[in-house]
Amino acid sequence: MTGRTTHRLEGLEPDNLLAFMALLGLLRILEETRPDWRPRVFWTFDELPLRPALRVPETADEAAIVGAASEGLRSLSARHDFDGLRDLTLPPQETARRLGQVAAEANEAPYTADLWSALVSDAAISHDRKKAEPTPLCLMFGQGHQHFLARLASIPREATPPHRGVGGRKVEISEGECLREALFAPWTRPDATQSFRWDPNEDVRYALRARDPTDAKTKETTQHGANRLAAIGISVLTVVPRQRAGEVKLAIVGGVREADGRFAVEWPMWREPISLACIRALLSHPHLDRSETRAAFGIVERRRARRISSGKFMNFTRANMVSEQD
Repeated sequence: MTGRTTHRLEGLEPDNLLAFMALLGLLRILEETRPDWRPRVFWTFDELPLRPALRVPETADEAAIVGAASEGLRSLSARHDFDGLRDLTLPPQETARRLGQVAAEANEAPYTADLWSALVSDAAISHDRKKAEPTPLCLMFGQGHQHFLARLASIPREATPPHRGVGGRKVEISEGECLREALFAPWTRPDATQSFRWDPNEDVRYALRARDPTDAKTKETTQHGANRLAAIGISVLTVVPRQRAGEVKLAIVGGVREADGRFAVEWPMWREPISLACIRALLSHPHLDRSETRAAFGIVERRRARRISSGKFMNFTRANMVSEQD
């Protein structure tokens, strides 16, 4: 039997939604490109600071992992074809047509079916009956020229970010190095590329800041490799229609509604190596609020990132540890 080795994913902080979605994306990609690896993930509670660790065959070093990620991004991003749609604001009839089409082709294109199942459902319709409700992870609808579907189509296909630095100090970064930084190094967010606003560092609130982060003269930067992986990771978080206050609203796998109605994403953190299928089962488990259930599954703690808004922009906060009272 082939031996296993463990790689600590230093870049993926436990309290960052973008990082968690990038982890899901990495697993989805490795299962696509290297199914024989049987990748597994656990959290390093015995080695601080807390980070996820990836367990793969001992022949898979960092370079092999990055190479597999690059290969999978090229393959799966080709499925991010939305026929020129820029925003996730589809009429109910069009939503039903598209979902019916991808369902019929699910055996031939399972990733496409997974992706659309994570974006929209014709079971939840807006008050005016003009559009289907999008995933709560969609934070942009054209405000500030930010278009969700346009970014979901383009970002995973952009192998490299623009040159870093200015003037004579500009440096070209390779795709492999960009992905390596996202996975195996602390994030410095050096890339002038677009994002999905899942990184809490993009929070536009500016109380106690020296400047207004929404100022057009201010250029925020991102961790491009992480956004590419997270664009694949969203396919794991299927939308789920649920009855709330007499209306059908969309939830997602891992999504919760707090007492005040605010949407949040919650994920468990576990000790033993498990697969992507197991992670998804944990995200959708109805009783993780019970300590005996968490103990049975080796879950040590849970983290929750809340969706917030500031003016016309939305973001997610840093994920707090979930207490017994939450």
